[in-house]
Amino acid sequence: MSVLLKTRVTAVGPEVADLAEGGVVILFADGAPPELAEVSILHQIENEPSDTPPPLGSVIQIGDVSARITGIGEYAWQKVKEIGHVVITFNGSEQVERPGEICASQIDAEELVSALKVGTTITIG
Repeated sequence: MSVLLKTRVTAVGPEVADLAEGGVVILFADGAPPELAEVSILHQIENEPSDTPPPLGSVIQIGDVSARITGIGEYAWQKVKEIGHVVITFNGSEQVERPGEICASQIDAEELVSALKVGTTITIG
């Protein structure tokens, strides 16, 4: 399967680890307002997002950690394309709670926190 998004982490907000321990990761493109940057992983897109959203079962790779998409909100991919923003919840749910959310299979929280550092590549596809 082809890569639908490739981006590189440029900054990790001070509250990111706490959220990641709970299975939630928030991505925002570089330039996010400071109050959002505190809870977000800022990133620089390397390959423009595809026009079509990833199908269920697509892989989200964060460094060495990977999960499969189990649900995708109605506006999630549109926000990725427009402003580089998405909330990824690693809960394995097929039902998303918010229209801008992507749900993915559960992963080890400690491994996720360790992977979230400047320079890490994130891909979806």
